Amino acid sequence: MSKGADIDMLDRKILTILMNDAVVPYTEIAKQLDVSAGTIHVRMKKLMEMGVVIGSQLIINPVVIGYDICAFIGIFLDKGSAYTEARQQMLDIPEIVELHYTTGVYSIFAKVLCRDTSHLRSVLNEKIQPIPGIQRTETFITLEQGFSRQINIL
Repeated sequence: MSKGADIDMLDRKILTILMNDAVVPYTEIAKQLDVSAGTIHVRMKKLMEMGVVIGSQLIINPVVIGYDICAFIGIFLDKGSAYTEARQQMLDIPEIVELHYTTGVYSIFAKVLCRDTSHLRSVLNEKIQPIPGIQRTETFITLEQGFSRQINIL
C-alpha cells in the first residue's frame, strides 16, 4: 500500500479475499461481506486509482514447467552509481524474476529461476557477470520454498 493510504476495514477485507484468491468474482466477495457487487467494483477502482492495488498476476509453478532451480544472487557493484545501468541490463535477462537494490553486503539481490545448474551457470557467466559495473556475485541455491505470502492487512 502507498504510504498514508486511507483505506477502511471493508477495503482491507476485500483486499485480503483477493490476495488469497485473485479470481474470486466480485459478486462472491459481495456476498461474503454483505454488500453489493457494485460496492466491491467501486472500492476496487478506488484502490487501483490510489495505487494500493498495482495489478494482478497469475502465479505459475516454475517446477512444473521445467524450472527446477531457484537461486538468489548477491551482486557486488564496483560503485553504487553502477546500479541504474546494471538494473537496466538485467531487465533483459528473463531468468531474473526479482531484483532488489539493497543495503548491507550486496548492492543488488536477485532471484533467478533456471532449468538446471547448467542453465544457472550460463546465466551467471554469460548474462550477469559480464555486465559493466558488476564486480562479483555470490549464489545461493534454494532447497525448498517454505512459503510465500503478502503482508496481513487485517
